[in-house]
Amino acid sequence: MSHTLIIATDSLQRQNQKLLKIAEALMRRAEQSPSESGLAYAQFERAALLEEEVRNRTFDLEQALDQLNLTHSQLAQANAATETARADLSNAIETIHDGFALFNASDTLVMCNSRFGKWMRDVHPQLRPGLRFKTYVQLVSRSHFLALPSGVSPAQWAKRRMSHHREKHAVFNSRIAGQRWLQISEQRTSDGGTVILQTDVTDMMRLERRERDRLLDDQARLIRATLDHLDQGVCIFDTHNLLAGSNQRASELLTLPMHHLTIGSRAERLYQFLRDHGQFPDANSATRLRAWMISKDTRAPLSFEVLIGARALTAFAQQMPDGGFVISFTDITTERAAAQALVVANETLERRVAERTLELEAALSDAERANASKSRFVAAASHDLMQPLSAAKLYMASLAEGLHTPELLSHLDKATNALAGVEDILGALLDISKLDSGQVAVELTDVALGDMLGQLSDELAPLAAKKGLDFRIVLPGATVRSDATFLRRILQNLISNAVRYTSSGKILVGARRCGNVVRIEVHDTGPGIPADQHQRIFDEFHRLNTPSRPTEGVGLGLTIVKRACDLLDHPLQLHSQPGHTMFAVTLPLSNPQVAVDPTPTKGHGQADLPSAIVLLIENDSGLRSALTVALEAWGLDVFACASAREAMSLLQKVDIAPDLVIADYQLDDGLLGSDAIAQLRQRHGPLPACLITANRNPELARLCKSIGADLLHKPINPSDLRLLLLSRLPTDQA
Repeated sequence: MSHTLIIATDSLQRQNQKLLKIAEALMRRAEQSPSESGLAYAQFERAALLEEEVRNRTFDLEQALDQLNLTHSQLAQANAATETARADLSNAIETIHDGFALFNASDTLVMCNSRFGKWMRDVHPQLRPGLRFKTYVQLVSRSHFLALPSGVSPAQWAKRRMSHHREKHAVFNSRIAGQRWLQISEQRTSDGGTVILQTDVTDMMRLERRERDRLLDDQARLIRATLDHLDQGVCIFDTHNLLAGSNQRASELLTLPMHHLTIGSRAERLYQFLRDHGQFPDANSATRLRAWMISKDTRAPLSFEVLIGARALTAFAQQMPDGGFVISFTDITTERAAAQALVVANETLERRVAERTLELEAALSDAERANASKSRFVAAASHDLMQPLSAAKLYMASLAEGLHTPELLSHLDKATNALAGVEDILGALLDISKLDSGQVAVELTDVALGDMLGQLSDELAPLAAKKGLDFRIVLPGATVRSDATFLRRILQNLISNAVRYTSSGKILVGARRCGNVVRIEVHDTGPGIPADQHQRIFDEFHRLNTPSRPTEGVGLGLTIVKRACDLLDHPLQLHSQPGHTMFAVTLPLSNPQVAVDPTPTKGHGQADLPSAIVLLIENDSGLRSALTVALEAWGLDVFACASAREAMSLLQKVDIAPDLVIADYQLDDGLLGSDAIAQLRQRHGPLPACLITANRNPELARLCKSIGADLLHKPINPSDLRLLLLSRLPTDQA
């Protein structure tokens, strides 16, 4: 009930006073009513308890009061520290030479220094805490002190400024009135607020402009010096067709008075001078020049020639990006004189060539008549000599039956062999005369190779067995298109030569099918043919006479083989090294299967090449230019270089790896294309590559195989080059 005796809102002092009065009243009542001592005592006891409770409450309240006083003291100290920090921050940002402003995460201005926005006197008084950022931008955009860029409205500027505000960090320049520039730096804080710094960069911008003007002046002086040292006459006109500059050489070439080329002169004066004092080889050049000068549209470059006195000039006019144009004049008098002299020399040379041609034709006609006469004589003589030779052989045979003396039989055998040799020589001479005459009747038929080689095997196998040779002929089942008589003579001479010049080892004759042709190969393990004799052995009566290759035959067999192959258009090949020789004859099949190219073709039967970059390294400028033109005509991008060093430097500049490398094998200064390919692969990875060379040494083919590169021999066949590109370049992916 004690809580009903006091009011909680009273102070502790007031509550204590009330409780003391209550206790005092209870004591008096107890003393005044002794009859009610029991009740009084109970009330007294209750009052004592109440007093104890009041005392405890009083103590608690005193402690709470002390704690509250301590808290008030600490809060006062914190407020003082906050005010001190705020004052220090205000003083700190006020000492900053730049304009400073802080917006909170809600884009409301928290604080700024006096320099922020001071350059805009109509906006500066409104920059107070609580200002919204969007409102600040609107105020600035409409300020009279903001110099807006040409063609930009306040709304557009405000939109662009808000786009910068959305970035985490932005730096940009803004121009204000009075030819001043501010650099605005805006940075987000960790709590999402925004700090803005405004820096006056006017001095920096003015210094930069002065430096740029100085550079422009230096550049103008450099251009003037360059123009004055050019061998060409140059005139520069601005967008209004007014002369902006010219060099001294222009006056010299045009023989034009200096007052005609003063700054500001109209281009019309130059045109009138050329029309009045010059001669145009092309009558339409003057009309085209005038129309070109007055045109306001985009103008293509214009070139023409004009004669000024005895001087021939070529002029080239080209439009500049700003709409003006440059016209240059080059003296080509010497070139024209040289060209005229060349025309005269060519006419003289053509006349002399025609005369010599007639002389050569007459000499050739005489030689052909002499050769025909010789061929006819050889043919007639061979034919006439065959009859007495045959008769002599019959007499020799009859003598052999009546002789029994070993010595005489030996002499007779030698004489018979000598007659056989003469017969062979006459037969060979007859064949050569027929081939030289050009009147040989060639009858192309289907020839079964197996049957023909089988007959030759039967004829020559005994001779090979007599010498102890391993003689094998693999009979093919192919049928070829050729002249049976000449083909048999070709194969017979090749195989008999192998038997004749092989003293031990093997002889192998076989056929290889290669598409629509078959190649007959004759291999032997004879002494071999020196490389310097590979061409000479096909000459008439040329025989090898070395210790390892005894002289046999008369030296006409390979001559007949070569001429017969040329007549029948059967390619003949020879590969030889010590201990091995191979002759090969390529023959067309009689019924070749038509090969189907799986690659789809377009236009002119050629497959399109994919878009690719080809690096060409060729030290010969003529071939490099020809290859570049061919490759670019096929739609390829070509990096043409004269050396490996130039190629490495070019690839480093463009930072692009090529899709294919084509390198000449023998470059300048003893360098090799294979080394250049190795260097490029070290830098750009396993690039497809091809070596081109006129060297047909087999070692080069093995080198290309070892480095994984293709090989093309000069002169380069365009079809072979295109097939190589189709196989090596990457296919475009859809």
